[in-house]
Amino acid sequence: MNWRDYWNQDTPIYTGDRHKLLHYRLIANDIVGLIHSPDAAVLDYGCGEALFADKIAARCAKLYLSDAAPLVRERLAERFKGNARIAVLSTTDVADIPDGSLDLIVVNSLVQYLSLDEFRILLTLAHAKLKRDGKLVLGDIIPPDLSPLTDAKALLAFAWEGGFLGSAIAGLARTAFSEYRKIREEVGLAQYGEEEIAELMQDAGFRPERAARNLGHNQARMTFLGRPA
Repeated sequence: MNWRDYWNQDTPIYTGDRHKLLHYRLIANDIVGLIHSPDAAVLDYGCGEALFADKIAARCAKLYLSDAAPLVRERLAERFKGNARIAVLSTTDVADIPDGSLDLIVVNSLVQYLSLDEFRILLTLAHAKLKRDGKLVLGDIIPPDLSPLTDAKALLAFAWEGGFLGSAIAGLARTAFSEYRKIREEVGLAQYGEEEIAELMQDAGFRPERAARNLGHNQARMTFLGRPA
């Protein structure tokens, strides 16, 4: 099994419904903060279940939700079928978006699951689709020196604040014996230093900048911003 197959199913990556709800609400709020015009066209690439996409769509003119997993897309299409501002696309369909038409592209917590070649292709695609004054946001980049223990501490802190500490502790225990851990050991997660990300973004035609904070709850990971050079 690869990462694409793993995400095309119900996974135990969230420790419970409250964890999932708070995670997607936090990401939605972070994306809303990146939208600077009600006329903006936004792409959330690798969006996952995007439970609060309607709140993002309310702040822009068009929101494209793109995910590689057919099961995820089916659920998104059903959940937001009455919202004319939201379009659900496969990752392949993103190529059909007109070049130079997007104001914002968000790629959150996805890069770690891509090969280097896939990441380069994504950067090239994003550069083509963005307006000249558009912005690419790469969130949740894992630095090479980040340990799983640090990730676990960040989750527990988030759980304490969000009121799901018990389920988080139980979820961490389940993850230790889960399919996720097995795939992570066999396939691995891509990790990048700040200079590596900057070089890859520059090669694709972006002016890179590290954001002051990461998207989501884990501030040991990194977010990078890029504008077409």
